[in-house]
Amino acid sequence: MVSNDNQSAAKQKRTNPNLRNRNKDKETRENADVIETVGSEETSCIRQLCGCPENLRVERLEYNYDHDDTNKRKQQPLPRIRQRGEHYIDSFNGETYSCSFGTSEESGIWTNSGDQAGTVMATLVWILMIYSAITVTSLTVTEGIPPILGMVYNILVALALSSHAKTSLTDPGSVPKSAVPVESQRRDSTSHSMCGQCQTFKPPMSHHCRICNRCVSRMDHHCPWMNNCVGAGNLKHFFLFLMYTWTCSAYALSLFGWNYFFCADEDCTYHVVVVHLVRVMTVLCVGAFLFTSSMLMNVTYGLMTGIGTIDRLKKKATNTMSQSDEEPICLQDVFGIAGYHTWPFPMDPVFSDYDKIMGFSTPQRLAREQQMMEKKRPTADITMAASVELPSCVDHFIP
Repeated sequence: MVSNDNQSAAKQKRTNPNLRNRNKDKETRENADVIETVGSEETSCIRQLCGCPENLRVERLEYNYDHDDTNKRKQQPLPRIRQRGEHYIDSFNGETYSCSFGTSEESGIWTNSGDQAGTVMATLVWILMIYSAITVTSLTVTEGIPPILGMVYNILVALALSSHAKTSLTDPGSVPKSAVPVESQRRDSTSHSMCGQCQTFKPPMSHHCRICNRCVSRMDHHCPWMNNCVGAGNLKHFFLFLMYTWTCSAYALSLFGWNYFFCADEDCTYHVVVVHLVRVMTVLCVGAFLFTSSMLMNVTYGLMTGIGTIDRLKKKATNTMSQSDEEPICLQDVFGIAGYHTWPFPMDPVFSDYDKIMGFSTPQRLAREQQMMEKKRPTADITMAASVELPSCVDHFIP
């Protein structure tokens, strides 16, 4: 027999539409949370295979450290505790703000000033590119080519020089002294490599550059034309520079060839002063076209096999190329996940998992993640580790 209280509650539930709507909304939210939790791994797998953009609601666990939390009514919610295989996007900028040039951790602007030959070669790149732009502009002024063609070439030159500047002034992925192995490395390996020069943790596929005097993650080689190493941090800019330089060379040779072989009118005759500039530029374009074609094939081979230039030379010297177990490098690990519209421009890439791509983490980032997992309000000001040894509490940061 049903009591009177239960009968009145059931009657109120039937007669109160707001109560029914609230219960329905609550059930909908609970079901959505269950679907989101259960299907996260399947969704990530499917999106990874098909190359679809990430589901920001499921996979982006970001916390804005610049948000004003003094007003309790407008506090941002804490990210949910991540599942195995997911990661937090650490938006805190822990880099130094000092206006100093160099390749040390204290330097605010990455600049390799210890290689005089590299400085000369990098400057020579700018001189030659500007020379080619002046030559094509002179052809446009003297009506040797249509103005629109000269404008296109100058845009390509500007993009090439911008990519060169980004490659030279971008940290290629230097390993800090406080670097520690990431979760997968600590789980799958019992020992880790240490750099004898830096006396720090040495991530896989990283090498110590004697010119930059730093260990560089996923280092391909040290390029004197860039006056910098090419690593995980600036591989995108280096690839764009090669692409734009190759395009400039092919474009200029096409213009000169069309004028020489297919145009017999008096309008196609170059100005006397410009003829000598074009002759010199033709030689430069042929050399640049051949060199950039070789480098593009080299970089493409590295992306397809996952073996950098230094590692490939070592394997060939020891005849161990057949024993390579490296995996191809995903394009999103080079160009980022900010969108395909950012790939052609020399913009810093946004990586989906920075620690995984670089091959190391830091106690500061792990401590901020621990604060989130303990549902505490994260604090960005975390003191640097006094030593490079892995703290004992790091093993409990990640479930």
